[in-house]
Amino acid sequence: MTYEAKRFNLPSLEGISDESVKQHVGLYEGYVKNFNAISAKLVEYAADTEKNAHALSELIRRKSFEFDGMRLHEHYFEQFEGTLTPLSVNGPLAQALTREYNGHFTEYFRAIGNMRGPGWAILYYDTVGKQFQAGFAGEQHQGHFVTLPIILALDVWEHAFILDYGAQGKGKYIDAFFKNLNWEVMEKRFAEVQS
Repeated sequence: MTYEAKRFNLPSLEGISDESVKQHVGLYEGYVKNFNAISAKLVEYAADTEKNAHALSELIRRKSFEFDGMRLHEHYFEQFEGTLTPLSVNGPLAQALTREYNGHFTEYFRAIGNMRGPGWAILYYDTVGKQFQAGFAGEQHQGHFVTLPIILALDVWEHAFILDYGAQGKGKYIDAFFKNLNWEVMEKRFAEVQS
């Protein structure tokens, strides 16, 4: 199967420039293109696994990086589609976050995003343990809570903020990220994992 880059219906975002979004979407499209190219090469190299052992191992390692980059960016951009919508305070997601994080989810998640180094701050939901898991994936293909559905994804690689805020502007970018979210998207993700 060949993947196609998704098109996102993104409004202008407060604190995240149109140019930054354009370049960021271009980077996402690169992940899709690279994943497809690697997948095609793996089929070709599989014809002689002994001869191509080194190339195969490098491409297989790279494949998950490209795939996760593709999927995480799809989660990321989807969160801005439509119109900015605050989290419904009386809704199931807000109530669950308040219970689990004692009313301090946003501060906790911001702290994860502000950790030193590039990566992703990700909020997952564990349907077996019936609890959230928030984590940091420094390399987008490592550090994940395997099998857990993603509720909220925050890209904190430099490409997400350097154009607008410079190398030291991660915190300001995270503020802008939270200002622009369409929380209906996350509420829908949470509802889907509850059924």
